[in-house]
Amino acid sequence: MNKYQFARTRLTFGKENMEKLYNARVIVFGIGGVGSYVVEALVRSGIGAIDIVDDDKICLTNLNRQLYALRSTIGKDKVDVAEERIHDINPDCKVTKWKTFFMPDTADLFDFSQYDYIVDCIDTVTGKLEIITRAKALKKPVISCMGAGNKVDPTKLKVADITRTSVCPLARVMRNELKKRRIKRLKVVFSTEKVIPPHDEDLDVSCKVNCICPPGTKRTCTVRNQVPGSNAFVPSAAGMIIAAEVVKDLTQFHVTDLFKE
Repeated sequence: MNKYQFARTRLTFGKENMEKLYNARVIVFGIGGVGSYVVEALVRSGIGAIDIVDDDKICLTNLNRQLYALRSTIGKDKVDVAEERIHDINPDCKVTKWKTFFMPDTADLFDFSQYDYIVDCIDTVTGKLEIITRAKALKKPVISCMGAGNKVDPTKLKVADITRTSVCPLARVMRNELKKRRIKRLKVVFSTEKVIPPHDEDLDVSCKVNCICPPGTKRTCTVRNQVPGSNAFVPSAAGMIIAAEVVKDLTQFHVTDLFKE
């Protein structure tokens, strides 16, 4: 590794913490609007190994919010574009790609014991619960993103335990389901902003009605229960917050510690 590449980060975190990041392996489930920014920030922070999980291809409708979405990348697999970008940032970062839609029936493909941190950025409740349940069983650090769609105010994003969430409909569902599974604690990023109802009258640009997913896409918009509204700033902000929590937890570096007597 070029010793100068992470020099500015090292000035903040120190040599020992940079070594912790270099020796860590993180898996990110879902590299769309939120997950792509998680990956970006982790790689730029010096993470030594990262697994990226997503079965989607880049679509024209991803251009408004997803890091890997460019006119030149439409139709390409997200994990392929992500890998190329990661290595363009840090050639030494070890990348493991999974062109997989994570659900209980694909969960056995993954050995959760290999990871130092697990990041959940997928949008299916069943999949999220499977990730969290497996991580908790192995006592692995895990952070989960709640609903980032149909929101416009990134300042409403918060980090909290799942039991202290409010307003977010997805967080409410997850609280109830985790309680059934006797999982008491889970770090999440959620928004206290009320959900903005999608403009259903704009059917002429609705992916639900007029799906334009690239050929070969396994899960098109027409099979989704709902296509949420989104933008460039809320998902990306959520992703950056998640990445910051991962870095701080892996290094055990917390700003408040600097002010202790």
